Amino acid sequence: MFIEEFYVVFPEGDVQEIPGRLPINALVDMNGRVLTLPLPTNRMIVFRVARIKTEENKGSRETCHFLELMGAEELLAYTKGGRTVLDDRF
Repeated sequence: MFIEEFYVVFPEGDVQEIPGRLPINALVDMNGRVLTLPLPTNRMIVFRVARIKTEENKGSRETCHFLELMGAEELLAYTKGGRTVLDDRF
């Protein structure tokens, strides 16, 4: 029997198991789910998959996706038209 496990590692060091592999540079939410683009706003908590490390042992494989927190300015490029939430009021 072969066991394959996938994890996200948050910038603070917390680890959470996820159901499957993530692509590098994917934008994910706090639960490790890939976000669909364009983002509705740049005022969200979003992480980017910065690095992936896989360790293989006898009968198992563990894949860790290391995340980095993205700032509001970085997320602006992933929103529709590059608008912020405040722009939607006018």
